[in-house]
Amino acid sequence: MGPSTNGIPMTAISSQFVSWDGGCVFLSGRSPGVTPMHAHYAIQLAFGVEPGIRFRPGDAEPWTAYRGVVIPSRQPHTMDATGVSASAVLFVEPETREGRALAERFAGGGIAPLPDDVLDALAPSVFSAWRDARSAGAVEDAARRLVHALAGGAAPSVVSDERILRAVAYIKAHLDRPLALEEVAAEACLSPSRFRHLFVEETGVGLRPYVLWRRFLRVWELLTRGSSLSAAAHAAGFADAAHLSRTSRTMFGFPPSAMQMVGPLDAHAPAAASATQPLRSTA
Repeated sequence: MGPSTNGIPMTAISSQFVSWDGGCVFLSGRSPGVTPMHAHYAIQLAFGVEPGIRFRPGDAEPWTAYRGVVIPSRQPHTMDATGVSASAVLFVEPETREGRALAERFAGGGIAPLPDDVLDALAPSVFSAWRDARSAGAVEDAARRLVHALAGGAAPSVVSDERILRAVAYIKAHLDRPLALEEVAAEACLSPSRFRHLFVEETGVGLRPYVLWRRFLRVWELLTRGSSLSAAAHAAGFADAAHLSRTSRTMFGFPPSAMQMVGPLDAHAPAAASATQPLRSTA
């Protein structure tokens, strides 16, 4: 095993990534290390193929083992998946319907256990879609069914403002360059001060951290398609690969170069191929 940084070995780690509008999932085999303390914009759901995935909200806090967890947006945490043979990490954007419903259902804050009934009924299908079906569509469907069940199967009480939805679409289409508050506010037909207030009210986070999260999603998508780290960094609006790596260390505990993103799942690939591709989640 190669040198490590913050507990994460720096040898390349294969990772399978599937995204959809409003969320994404990372699937992995046994983790080689512990992710350092970090926090991110998205709501995180994480579970192992068996019980034993561990989390803690601070470096001085004791570890707690779970079957699965939900972690609110901006909640500091570190993850230890070395005790499970495979793990799934889902990120859900807080401004989506599912994100709002999750925030309402798990409103107590902190790292919370996922309900056993949902894990029993739906978690195995996520791993089965990855290892047996070998289809990105099957993985997405299984992951989204689990999110839907955890969100209570119903729309939240507050629906996103159409002006903010327009702004979000504009952001996604222009991630390859800097995005100024005034520019995005104009797309929503609002003054910068009013847009800033409404964006936080609707999404629960400021514009800058939201844009940063969208840039990381773009990077992961491009790496999965075989893009170089440098090309992915520029396409996602980072100054260069070094800038991307520094920011990734801060947000996720390790740089993208520590991960080896495998290509899109192929529904026709033999199921046995999954055993030769250990995957690593980003916690």
